[in-house]
Amino acid sequence: MSEQNQIDNDDEETFAEATLTQAIENQIESGEPPAAKAAFNKLTLVGYEREDILNLMAHVLAIEIDAMLDEDRAFNTEWYETALRALPELPPEKD
Repeated sequence: MSEQNQIDNDDEETFAEATLTQAIENQIESGEPPAAKAAFNKLTLVGYEREDILNLMAHVLAIEIDAMLDEDRAFNTEWYETALRALPELPPEKD
């Protein structure tokens, strides 16, 4: 991989992470879905730092978005909320 391709990939990854984190922050602030705020509060109460919580929640969102795109289907809110409520245990990666 050329150095320019590596830089482009790093930029894309940084953008994706920032976008997912912003989506999570919006969900927490709006209370939609309710599981987002509940998961954030639960993880805060057990001592997780804000950045770590947002990373965990963004990881769950990324798994669902990847599955949605791979399977050409609508967002599975039920799966997403269940996975958020199970944090800090991460769901298995979908194939």
